[in-house]
Amino acid sequence: MNNKTTRTRFLSAVFFIPGLVLSGLLSAGGLDLGMFHVRRDILCVTEGAIGQTQDQQLSVDTPKMRAYVTAWASQTIEAQFTYLGSTGNEARLGSGELRRQFGLKLRAQDPCNLVYAMWRIEPESRLVVSVKANPGQHTSSECGNRGYRNIKPIRSTQVPLLRPGDSHTLRAEMNGEQLSVWADRSVVWEGTVGPEALQFDGPVGIRSDNAKLVIELQVGEFPGNHPMHLIPCKSESPESE
Repeated sequence: MNNKTTRTRFLSAVFFIPGLVLSGLLSAGGLDLGMFHVRRDILCVTEGAIGQTQDQQLSVDTPKMRAYVTAWASQTIEAQFTYLGSTGNEARLGSGELRRQFGLKLRAQDPCNLVYAMWRIEPESRLVVSVKANPGQHTSSECGNRGYRNIKPIRSTQVPLLRPGDSHTLRAEMNGEQLSVWADRSVVWEGTVGPEALQFDGPVGIRSDNAKLVIELQVGEFPGNHPMHLIPCKSESPESE
């Protein structure tokens, strides 16, 4: 065996090791290098419910769903999802508005401090990025639906209209203040969320309102040394919007 072959096999073994972290709670098989499939057992559901199909996809059929990933990951998250229409028995937001949407959470420290990238389905189709910041407040009872600020992108394009039965991909990647969001591999939102979003930190997650969904979720590998434990699941009172 020559030195080049030996070196190639050694590097392959080294880069495979992160996929074994947490005894297989994260499983390889993502579309991108460094992305891992998220199973139901490493999601902390803080509102609503998430089921799991026979092929280990996530299923949502509740008016409000909020969850975050308890395995350590980077601020990159991707959802391949099929939209199946309304959940029925629709719930209004804290503002009183009735909206159907699905989206991704980043730097989700708690219900009062996080970043949202939401694909709004009805009453209008658009991608909206919001920072919810409430310094010193950490529970829904403290902040309610206050502290939201919609962020204007540097550039953006229209997201596709979602119809029942449609399948799409939504991906968000945050690097410092810079955030990029893709729909079906095309950038639909790109911009700077501002220093306010760096005053808190937390895991990535998902959220839906009044949308019935089947989801295959992937997250980016945690950069650097991987903590050998899960993030505690803090399922408190229902989150406000």
